[in-house]
Amino acid sequence: MENIGALAILLAFCFAVYSVIGSVAGKLAKRPFLILSAERAVYCIWALLSTAAGILVYGLMAGDFRLAYVAAHSNRAMPTIYKFTSWWGGQEGSLLFWSWLLATYSMVVVYQNRRKFRDMMPYVTAILMTTQTFFLILIAFVARPFNVLMTATGAIYDRGDGAGLNPLLQYWTMVIHPPMLYLGYVGFVVPFAFAIGSLITKQPGESWIHTTRRWTLVTWMFQTTGILLGAGWAYAVLGWGGYWKWDPVENASLLPWITATAFLHSVMMQEKKGMMKVWNVVLVSTTFFLCIFGTFLTRSGIVNSVHAFAQSSIGNYFVVFLAVGIAGTVYLILTRLEFLKSEAQLESVLSRESSFLFNNLVLLASCFAVLWGTLFPVITDAIMHEKISVDEPFFNSVEVPIALFLMLLTGVGPLIAWRRSSIESLKRSFLIPMLCGVAVSSVLAVLGVRNVYALISFTLCVFVAVTVVIEFYKGAAAIKAKDGGNLIMSMVALTHRNTRRYGGYLVHLGVVCMFIGFTGKAFDKAATIEVAPGEPFSIGNYQLRTGMLETGQNDNYVWEKLPIMASKNGDSIGTFMPEHRLYIAEKQPQSEVEIRRGVNEDLYLNFAGMSADGQKAVIQAFVFPLVSWIWIGYWVVLAGTLICLTPSKARLIFARTEIVGIADKHARVEE
Repeated sequence: MENIGALAILLAFCFAVYSVIGSVAGKLAKRPFLILSAERAVYCIWALLSTAAGILVYGLMAGDFRLAYVAAHSNRAMPTIYKFTSWWGGQEGSLLFWSWLLATYSMVVVYQNRRKFRDMMPYVTAILMTTQTFFLILIAFVARPFNVLMTATGAIYDRGDGAGLNPLLQYWTMVIHPPMLYLGYVGFVVPFAFAIGSLITKQPGESWIHTTRRWTLVTWMFQTTGILLGAGWAYAVLGWGGYWKWDPVENASLLPWITATAFLHSVMMQEKKGMMKVWNVVLVSTTFFLCIFGTFLTRSGIVNSVHAFAQSSIGNYFVVFLAVGIAGTVYLILTRLEFLKSEAQLESVLSRESSFLFNNLVLLASCFAVLWGTLFPVITDAIMHEKISVDEPFFNSVEVPIALFLMLLTGVGPLIAWRRSSIESLKRSFLIPMLCGVAVSSVLAVLGVRNVYALISFTLCVFVAVTVVIEFYKGAAAIKAKDGGNLIMSMVALTHRNTRRYGGYLVHLGVVCMFIGFTGKAFDKAATIEVAPGEPFSIGNYQLRTGMLETGQNDNYVWEKLPIMASKNGDSIGTFMPEHRLYIAEKQPQSEVEIRRGVNEDLYLNFAGMSADGQKAVIQAFVFPLVSWIWIGYWVVLAGTLICLTPSKARLIFARTEIVGIADKHARVEE
């Protein structure tokens, strides 16, 4: 079976190389059949990589411990679901997963556009397959997933059992988090391919930009989901109580998300005004290369991270790919500057165009700050032969003010008209939202909130939320006055008429919810306590008392559970059972925390093990105000994004009219 899997990867590599050559040669030689065969090679690649992936997954599930990858990342005692997730739990398997997802995306792109963009599709296919070829080189020749275990004499042998998956990854979000993040990382290849294809062919019109925007929105949604699931995993699994630590690999997932967010805003300028064409191509290209860079960081070992794979020479291949790709892209953009000229100019600083421009500049400043902080240890190591890390305080001191300014622009943007706004109209538009924000912050200050950033954040959150509510209310009230009905149904009708605009407002509202959760970080309470059985302790308004330690074992790990009876302000809220595990195969300890979640705050308890003398339990207790608003905000963002992807009523009517018109035309011709 392993020979079939390895052969499938080699054949996929050959087909990918052929697809690149066939697409370009067919286009230059004007041979449609060659172009078509190159596109059909994409389908073959997907089938071959699906075969290889199926064989590897079967080996993981069935326990084929002749395979080095299975022996390193699975064992018989693991639950079935974690045997499956071992597919992306290691270097070789995750690269195969990357390649398979890219093949899937490429197949969908080729099929969807088999009758569209025929002038540039050969180049789109070539770009997709060039990226595919790079990853197939890695899994075919460098990090091969089908290597077998061999004795010194060259005989294949079966280990009988494996080392198992890293215990940190044996958690339900790890079943979803990596695929979502990979769908984001890999998906950004598609907008990049369309952007480069349009540059090569000097594609007239803006129809391709609509396809690029929708693909970016889909992959942005996956990336957002992956990042939030990762934050949820860190919060519930790592035991330190946080959800974001500015870890290098966390930062690597955030960087392309920032530039994609900037593109989704600035692309409206190109669609509506024919502006910022160079900027948009740069943003799409930067997003793609940051995805490759993030994959490089995870796999090269140049940074220390709980999320990274072991140190490997595979990073050198990524450096070459990035260098060649960036150089080629820069050359192409510079030689197409005439083609990318803007069709309009910025008319006023007080305009929606300028707010989008400021939004992009601030997002890029945020991206640069994160990138600089992430690479600073690498730079100092290369220059001074000493890694100097920049930690959470640096990122917070830089990113918090930037985030607050972005929140302000989020509220300002919808209130400013295109082209030009007057001071008087802005005063009228800003009055109610600003008064509401100031009123809330004043009440919080009276109640004892003294953190300046927290007060500013709450003020801006209210400002943006009121802005969104007013926009929905004004539109819904107009529909209600015209068509009757209730206000809720009018809001639904309003959203259906312009899903992109009002779905975007919902995304902004979701971001507001997240910011409420982030702001709660300013009021966290934490304590690490050693307590004997039956000894009481407290944190905030919570009173806690430990019970007798419970122990046990299963095939996968040895466990210790510590009952903790909790009450709040004297009222019992139940018994918590935080758990400490020692995984048998991996010889690795792991904590299973207990969290009482609430809209206002979370009580978070981690049993870190026994004290040195074995007489007392070490408890890490936290109270996290408002943290649940981060997860609430994600669901609002997801709903808004899905609405943005839904065609508006006006577009559907136009599409139906166009189809009827074409049918009538054919009927007249036949007559």
